[in-house]
Amino acid sequence: MSNWVLERDALESLYGHYNDRRYVYPDPLDLVLRYEDHADREIAALIASSLAYGRVAQIHRSVNWVLDAMGGSPSGFVSSSSAKSLERIFRGFKHRFTTDADLCAMLLGIKKAIDEFGSIEGCFRQSTDEASNNMQDVMSRFVCRIRGSQSVPSSLLPDVAKGSACKRLCLFLKWMVRRDNVDPGGWTCVDPSELIVPLDIHMHRIGLAFGMTRRKQADMIAAVEVTDAFKKIDPADPTKYDFALSRIGMEFGINAADHIRGQLRQEVKSGV
Repeated sequence: MSNWVLERDALESLYGHYNDRRYVYPDPLDLVLRYEDHADREIAALIASSLAYGRVAQIHRSVNWVLDAMGGSPSGFVSSSSAKSLERIFRGFKHRFTTDADLCAMLLGIKKAIDEFGSIEGCFRQSTDEASNNMQDVMSRFVCRIRGSQSVPSSLLPDVAKGSACKRLCLFLKWMVRRDNVDPGGWTCVDPSELIVPLDIHMHRIGLAFGMTRRKQADMIAAVEVTDAFKKIDPADPTKYDFALSRIGMEFGINAADHIRGQLRQEVKSGV
C-alpha cells in the first residue's frame, strides 16, 4: 500500500484544472446541462445517470436518443405521456441489456412520482423525511417509490439493500445537489455533506492506490470508506473532487494514481 496521501492543497489544484465544462463531454452530464428548467433537468439527469453504463460513446448515443424523443421539455413530455404513447415512441430502444420495456417502466415510475410528490426532488424529500437522514435508507426508499408497481430492473434503478455501490444513483444525486462549474445543483432537500462518492472503476483504483479503502470489490462499503476519507479532507463536501479525479482516471487509466502522485510531487516542490 502506498504511503502517498491525498491532501487538500493538491486536490484543490487538480479541481481547479479539471473541474471545468470543457472536460464534461462525452460524459452524459453534457446532455443534462442543455436544459435550463429545473423540472426538465432532473428528469434528464435521472435518465442519463441510469443509462450511464457501458462504453462512453454508446451511453451518449442512447441518452441523446431518449432525450431527443422527448422534444424540448422532458417534464412536459412525461406529464402528457401514457403507457401506450411511451410504448409507441420508444419501441425498439436498446441500450446493452436495457430494453424499451425497461425504459418505459422507469418513465412511468417517474411520471407517477411527479404526480404524487410534484417533482423528483419532492419524491426524494419525502424519502429523506422518513429515513432520518440515513442516506442509504433514503436512496432505497426513493428507488422503491420510482419503481412503484413498475417492472424497473436494477440495471436502471439499483437495489441499494443488495450492497451495490449504486454508482449511477450517487452520480445523479451529486449532479442534483452540488453546484459548481460542472455540477448544476438545484436540490435543497439534501446537504452536500451527505452525498456518497460515485464509485466507478477509476475512483476505486484511486481509492485503493491512496489507502482510502482496502476492499477489492467496488461495493457500497468501499464507496462509504472512500467518502469517509474525503470527509477528513472536506467534511462539508466529500464528493467535490469526484469529477476531477474521474477525468484523470479516464485520461490515464491504470496510471492515474501515478499521475496524481506526480502532481503531489509538484505541490511539494513548489512549497504549497
